[in-house]
Amino acid sequence: MFDDRVLSGMRPTGALHLGHYHGVLKNWIKLQHEHHCLYFVADWHALTTHYDTPEIIEDNVWDMLIDWLAAGVDPAQATLFIQSRVREHAELHLLMSMITPLGWLERVPTYKDQQEKLSEKDLSTYGFLGYPLLQSADILIYRANLVPVGDDQVPHIEFTREIARRFNHVFGRDPGFEEKAESAIKKLGAKRGKLYRELRTRYQEQGDDEALESARALLEEAANLSMGDRERLFGYLEGGGKMILSEPQALLTEASRMPGLDGHKMSKSYNNTITLREDSASVNQKIRTMPTDPARVRRTDPGDPEKCPVWQFHLVYTDDKTQKWAEQGCKSAGIGCIECKQPVIEAIQKELAPINERAQAYLDDPTLVRNIIADGNDRARKIAKETMRDVRESMGLDYS
Repeated sequence: MFDDRVLSGMRPTGALHLGHYHGVLKNWIKLQHEHHCLYFVADWHALTTHYDTPEIIEDNVWDMLIDWLAAGVDPAQATLFIQSRVREHAELHLLMSMITPLGWLERVPTYKDQQEKLSEKDLSTYGFLGYPLLQSADILIYRANLVPVGDDQVPHIEFTREIARRFNHVFGRDPGFEEKAESAIKKLGAKRGKLYRELRTRYQEQGDDEALESARALLEEAANLSMGDRERLFGYLEGGGKMILSEPQALLTEASRMPGLDGHKMSKSYNNTITLREDSASVNQKIRTMPTDPARVRRTDPGDPEKCPVWQFHLVYTDDKTQKWAEQGCKSAGIGCIECKQPVIEAIQKELAPINERAQAYLDDPTLVRNIIADGNDRARKIAKETMRDVRESMGLDYS
C-alpha cells in the first residue's frame, strides 16, 4: 500500500500524439508503480474555454481514454475517472469560492496569458476566471499530496496550498479543538507523545522546519490514530486548527523533448503531429516528407544537424551510435536525408505497434472502456465523499 497519493488530469482534446506520450503518459506509467495514482479526464475544464462547442467533448473523452489505456496506463494500478462523474468536485469548488478573494484568481499567471492567446474567444466568464479554483478542488477533494507538473504549473500548486491553508484557518477550529488534540496526543503513547510535544515546541518557538517534518513523519507512522485525530494533530502541530484539506506538493516533471514535424512544439493546432494510433504507412510518409536543413538542397550538399528538425527526433529515438552516424553523415554529405530519416521511422513504428495493438481491443469492444471508467468513477467518488463529509461538518452544513 502506497502512502503518497498522486493526482493528475488532462483536458479531453481527442486522440493524443507523441508529445502527450513523452511529456505526460510515460511519467504516469512510471508513477502508477510507485504511488497511489488517480488520473482523470478534466471535461469540466474543457468547458471553460470550449463552452460554445460542447458537442465535441464526449467523443474526445473516449478517444483520449483509449489512448491512455493503449499507452500502458493500467486501471489495476491507477484509478481512472471522469471529473464530471464525481459531482463532489463541483461542490467543493462552490464552497471554497465563498472564501477565495477575487485578487487571488486574477493574479494566477496563466489567466491573462490564456486570454491573450485565445483572444478570438469571449473568456470574460466566471468559469474561466475560476478554473484555477476548480483545479484546486480537483486536487484537494482527494487529499492528494503529490501533483506532477512542469515549471509553468507550479504557481497553480502554490495557489492550491494557499486555498487549503485559508480554508483550514477559517473552518478548522472545531469546538474543543485543543482538548481533542491533547486527547489525541495521549493515544500516541507516552514515548511518541513526548516526542511529538518536543518537535511541536521546536517548530513553533524556533521555526525549525526539520522538527516539523519529523513530527509529520511520526504522525504518518502512527497506525492507531483515526483519520480525524491525525488531521487534528497535523493542525495542532502548526498552531492552527484541524487540517481538513491537505496541502499538496508539486512533483516536478521534465519537459518533453518531443518536437513537432516542423521543429516547433508538437501540437494539433500546428498540424505537425504523429498520433499514438498513427499507422505505419502514415508514419513513414510523415517522416519522409519532414523538412530538413535548408542548406541541403542537393544530396551532395553538407548540412548542420542543429538546423534540421529530424535531428531532434534522433535525440529522442536513436542511440548514441546512430546519432553519431547521422551527425557525421549529414555534415559530410555522406548520407542523404532519406537515409538519415530511416532509423527514426523504424523507431517510431516500433514504439507505436504495441500501442495500436492494445487500442484495437478497446475499439472492437467499447464496453471495456466504459466498465473501467465506471469502476474508477466509483472508487474516486468514495474518496471524494469522505472529504466532503469533513468539509460540510467543518462548515456547519452537516445538519438534516
